[in-house]
Amino acid sequence: MKEALRIAIDEAFLQASIATGVQDHQKAFRWLERAHILTQRMPLLHARSHWLMLQLGWRTRDFRELAGQIPRILAALLFSRIWVPIGNTGRARVSALAPMPIPADLQQLLRETEPMP
Repeated sequence: MKEALRIAIDEAFLQASIATGVQDHQKAFRWLERAHILTQRMPLLHARSHWLMLQLGWRTRDFRELAGQIPRILAALLFSRIWVPIGNTGRARVSALAPMPIPADLQQLLRETEPMP
């Protein structure tokens, strides 16, 4: 993994943890969505983003999030290297199969870290 991508992923998980610690759940979910987009092709980190969303769903008593994250964790572990809906934020409130626009800053980061053809 390229250094810039690793730093961005670590930062997203760190900021989500900080936001969770101060009970800013909306901010925590936004950071986890960023982590999710960045890690979609990395099974363990991808599953970690869903696991943390599941935990945040538990904290917020969001039962839709809880129910939606369990199958997403399994899918992340099994299918991340085969196919992912690019840009999907990973939340239970969106279709797990729907591609979504990637924020410009993440597009640039992902483009810079793609292997050369």
